[in-house]
Amino acid sequence: MAISTTPGDLGRSAPDFDLPGTDGRRHTRDAVRGPNGLLVMFICNHCPYVKAVLDKIIRDATELAGHGVGSVAICSNDAADYPEDSFDNMKALAERLRFPFPYLWDESQQVARDYGAVCTPDFFGFNAGLSLQYRGCIDDAGRLAKPGAARELFAAMVQIARSGLGPATQAASIGCSIKWKH
Repeated sequence: MAISTTPGDLGRSAPDFDLPGTDGRRHTRDAVRGPNGLLVMFICNHCPYVKAVLDKIIRDATELAGHGVGSVAICSNDAADYPEDSFDNMKALAERLRFPFPYLWDESQQVARDYGAVCTPDFFGFNAGLSLQYRGCIDDAGRLAKPGAARELFAAMVQIARSGLGPATQAASIGCSIKWKH
């Protein structure tokens, strides 16, 4: 069942984390942030919403690096019930698609709780001071292939990198719910 995000608590600070990455290293919030901001993305391997936008996520994260924005993806799903989201499968996906950002495993699901993540994909855009400025969608196409779809996430993060502030209007992200452990 598809669910959507709420605007969240704009202005709140990015919670810290220290998680294992598919690259064999541990990553913290401060290590992945850029000088002009941080994009934290909750994704997974099996969700059709994520699969539909993975190429856009990779494109946007690559281009945002040029604007001084660091990006990180986190999988918090219960891999026992959703084996496609296992750490080994995360490693294979990140390697196959050459993710330009760390892909981290939140096995305890605590980081997803700390951020208030509810779905995959779920995007949190922070400014240089790690203040939440964006909680919205990647674009207005959703799971559809919509040529010319407005790049809402990218535009918001560029604005945040330049001014420190996100857009006044933000459209919710839609996706599959986080698969919480029982």
